[in-house]
Amino acid sequence: MAKSLYKNLTVQVLAAVAIGLLLGAIKPHWGEAMKPFSDGFIRLVTMVISPIIFLTIVVGITKMGDMKKVGRVGGRALIYFEIVTTLALAIGLLVVNVVQPGKGVDTHLTAEESKTGNVEVENAKKAAAEKKQSFAEFLLDVIPKHIVGAFAEGKLLQILFFSVLFGMAMSSLGMHHSGLMVELEHLMEVMFRVVAFVMKVAPLGAFGAMAFTVGKYGLHSLAHLALLMACVYLTMALFIFVVLGTICRCYRFSLWRYLVYVRHEIMLVLGTSSSESALPRMMQRLEELGCNKGIVGMVIPAGYSFNLDGTSIYLSMAIMFLAQAFGMHLGFWRQLEIMGILMLTSKGAAAVTGGGLVTLAATLGATKGMSIEWLAIVVGVDRFMSEARAITNLIGNGVATIVVSKMEGEFDEAKYQAAIRNQVS
Repeated sequence: MAKSLYKNLTVQVLAAVAIGLLLGAIKPHWGEAMKPFSDGFIRLVTMVISPIIFLTIVVGITKMGDMKKVGRVGGRALIYFEIVTTLALAIGLLVVNVVQPGKGVDTHLTAEESKTGNVEVENAKKAAAEKKQSFAEFLLDVIPKHIVGAFAEGKLLQILFFSVLFGMAMSSLGMHHSGLMVELEHLMEVMFRVVAFVMKVAPLGAFGAMAFTVGKYGLHSLAHLALLMACVYLTMALFIFVVLGTICRCYRFSLWRYLVYVRHEIMLVLGTSSSESALPRMMQRLEELGCNKGIVGMVIPAGYSFNLDGTSIYLSMAIMFLAQAFGMHLGFWRQLEIMGILMLTSKGAAAVTGGGLVTLAATLGATKGMSIEWLAIVVGVDRFMSEARAITNLIGNGVATIVVSKMEGEFDEAKYQAAIRNQVS
């Protein structure tokens, strides 16, 4: 039994997180020095994401055969994403209006907080300036200038766009059982084996991320913003168990059983604060749960840009928190305006650590009467809330994939029941 626990990925990651937290609290400078472990692990995962997305989508679409079905799946996924992320934004605004965590917050920073905040704010401002673009520019950015460049830079939407075209071309040529198709399937098996190798160092990445976070920002940085953190975590829990739970009941599958099944992936995200770290394994797990391979390949990558439920909740609450902290009254119509801005700025938000801060900076810059400089107030705790964002994003995208599979009648119920019973690790 002890040996089995020792080999369990969830136990390993939890232990690594606990050790990292202790090191960061006791020896902050040592904790900060552990960042390369986290960065290295994230790079290892990022290395395999692009080829896995390409292979999964191409193989899935080629096997689908029907191009009308491909368009229908994409359309249903986007409609679902828009409805659910709008609900997430609305729930975030509702809770923050009721609790008002920003009311009475001391907006004067200590010298140490100001120094740290200024660096982070400048970085976020630069990134936000790069992110700011019109809707037309956003659509054009989906089309890669160079195929190799899209893969090299890891631009998920561009990879998704090219992969769909490639899969449609193979399908239209009737290459369902061709030699190329067989080789692509073999290559996909190889890539998933590479993922299995990479996951062996996941605890090391989780340790480095937690040690760095606590070492750099310190547990003391949580004190005056604890209410905001509590509201964010509570709201995301409500969203998962009420909103997503209701959706699961409507489509006749158990949210709890699903969560238990993807527990390793949730723990991985908890340790690394990045939902991308679990993307390759999540795609595998959803196929094991009975989802169609092609639907998994289309919905999951698209969800990482269009269905960031956790990021949407955080952004709506952070914006209102800062408005309350700086005494800025926002009426109903102004909040609707902010919600509209967030519906645009949250699309394409990075699923990696720090993406929420960049998107928040872009939203503050686009909202009349607000200043990007306000970011300095939340910089210290943003990192501590990134875990909640990433986990909610991960769970939401998994639920979306199961729902779309069920909509299409491409969900294998027998496979789902067998997977739940066996709890394949």
